[in-house]
Amino acid sequence: MENVFQVVGYQNSGKTTLMAKLIQAAAKQGARVAAIKHHGHGGAPDGQKDSDRHRQAGAVLAGVEGDGILQVSITRDQWALEDILALYRSLSVDCIFVEGYKQEAYPKAVLIRTPEDLPLLKLQNIQCAISWIDLPQTDVAYPVFQLEEEPQYTAFILQKAGLL
Repeated sequence: MENVFQVVGYQNSGKTTLMAKLIQAAAKQGARVAAIKHHGHGGAPDGQKDSDRHRQAGAVLAGVEGDGILQVSITRDQWALEDILALYRSLSVDCIFVEGYKQEAYPKAVLIRTPEDLPLLKLQNIQCAISWIDLPQTDVAYPVFQLEEEPQYTAFILQKAGLL
């Protein structure tokens, strides 16, 4: 059974960049990884720019979902994350990285760019936070990395995703 690991944050927090780095690092280890992006800005996905980045980083399968359209090109009334994961699981991958779907309960890394993002630290199943800013003293049960600590959080996430 593959592992699922989420990367969440608000718009322009670095989710797609982090996803590409994680996919690339996992692929270098020989892992077969897949990626799902939630197009959370409303409407159907407008091209496959982010899923192309995921594919170029080494994902064996990359898709984007928004407004009921899953761009691996299957259309239905609505796509729940569980339905997409079932499709991906049928393709024998070692890990599925999911960009977005903040309210889902899978293990996740949370990106914090501004103080307005701090409510995200209350999401379910956070494994670590990666912050662009100095966070106020928080009583959390997971590590908080600074954005520039990339080697540390990359290794931490790959380990949590079962890839190291």
